[in-house]
Amino acid sequence: MFRALHLRRSLHHHQNTTTPHSLPLKILTTTTPPQNPKLTRPFCSTPPPLPPSSSSESELRKYLGYAALLLGCGIATYYSFPFPENAKHKKAHLFRYAPLPDDLHTVSNWSGTHEVQTRVFLQPESLPELEAIVRDANQKKQKIRPVGSGLSPNGIGLTRLGMVNLALMDKVLEVDEERKRVRVQAGIRVQQLVDGIKDYGLTLQNFASIREQQIGGIVQVGAHGTGARLPPIDEQVISMKLVTPAKGTIELSKEKDPELFYLARCGLGGLGVVAEVTLQCVDRQELLEHTFVSNMKEIKKNHKKLLSENKHVKYLYIPYTDTVVVVTCNPFSKWKGPPKFKPKYSQDEAIQPLRDYYQESLKKYRGEGNVSKSPDKGEADISELSFTELRDKLLALDPLNKDLVVKVNQAEAEFWRKSEGYRVGWSDEILGFDCGGQQWVSETCFPAGTLSKPSMKDLEYIEELMQLINKELIPAPAPIEQRWTARSKSPMSPASSKSEDDIFSWVPKDKEELATLRARLRKRFPVDAYNKARSELDPHRILSNNMLEKLFPQSDTI
Repeated sequence: MFRALHLRRSLHHHQNTTTPHSLPLKILTTTTPPQNPKLTRPFCSTPPPLPPSSSSESELRKYLGYAALLLGCGIATYYSFPFPENAKHKKAHLFRYAPLPDDLHTVSNWSGTHEVQTRVFLQPESLPELEAIVRDANQKKQKIRPVGSGLSPNGIGLTRLGMVNLALMDKVLEVDEERKRVRVQAGIRVQQLVDGIKDYGLTLQNFASIREQQIGGIVQVGAHGTGARLPPIDEQVISMKLVTPAKGTIELSKEKDPELFYLARCGLGGLGVVAEVTLQCVDRQELLEHTFVSNMKEIKKNHKKLLSENKHVKYLYIPYTDTVVVVTCNPFSKWKGPPKFKPKYSQDEAIQPLRDYYQESLKKYRGEGNVSKSPDKGEADISELSFTELRDKLLALDPLNKDLVVKVNQAEAEFWRKSEGYRVGWSDEILGFDCGGQQWVSETCFPAGTLSKPSMKDLEYIEELMQLINKELIPAPAPIEQRWTARSKSPMSPASSKSEDDIFSWVPKDKEELATLRARLRKRFPVDAYNKARSELDPHRILSNNMLEKLFPQSDTI
């Protein structure tokens, strides 16, 4: 194989030359029979028989020669075409000696679970530039999948065929203080937006755990915060400007084409590129956060009260323990002040059990002699690591080892018991949550009754999930997070409902077979209406990717 490669490369190099160097090549590739038959051995001739011992030695020498030849060819090929610096990449394989092109972009999602490489990664700086990009791509039938900050753990915004990103379109365009509305470019990040409007005394109604999302992305994927009285974030959208391949730039609101507006608010990037968004804001406020540890028995008893009496509430379940961490957030009253509470433990005392277990685990997995008190070069001191960083490092040692995961979960439960208490801060600071590092997350959302009459199916779901984990001995790390929202009027939102009183629970879900998932999506969402809008606005599917086509195929035979 390597010899043939060498000959082909030599052919390419010498085919237009007449120098003497071409003569050996012609001799090597000629098909003319040799003139002196004595100098050659016919391929079909049979050599005379050899003694048994001589035959075995000959066979051994032959195969040793083959091995040496292969090894020599491999070494020669490797050193003849060494890796340049830009080819030393985790996607480069042995003997793939071609460097990565300068125009090749590596794009990964925030949690590092999905990554693609593409030559087409466009970042317009203005609306006219974005319009020209979409128009040109539509004419050429070139994919330009809209991608934001890549916060979705499933990589829904990625495709190697081409992407468009609005990170350079990140301005606050207009603030209406009286009506508490703000118009922004869709590439602005949540934290940028919050910082840009806080001087006006405004903020967003709710937040997801992370504030690095671009506004266009967080709206399109149906992201949510927590609070049974608060809807998902797409409900904050008053109007939007959408750049479509077939119809150009269109402005949508509940007054202008309401049916398409509600469909496009949570359109998964498949109906057009969201260029501008007008959001309904609220007065900036401080929140009082209360974190305490409970158990499933107490949760069942107090569930309705917790949902109805707290503006924001979430539960964190710790598998293989009976620990349920409850976090509530409510408007802070300066007249009342924070509750009188003195923590029993300092932050260092709360995190120490995890540090101890990390040191113990390092000795086991790296060996006694390889664990020193001082960290290696480039490795952070254990005392400087946060709780989530320590947890991630521990799990990375042996992520499928159930016994290790159980001990890590027990240490986490102990951490939360020692971290009970209160804190006060602005809503954008309090509602965030340190999710840790790499995550494979598949979330589901389902109806959970109403505030006045919860169905309790949300807790039944968790109980069944915990039973499955215990029965199958699944190495499930903590936490399993459960949140609630009110309904959304966007038909493609997982929390879509026509009833104003409905509440929805959001929790992780296991992977489904594609056929089952398609059937469930078709039952839950207006798939035909969505696909019809896609056909009208993006007939060449330049805004789509493999995931979108798998979930919402144009010809669905389910």
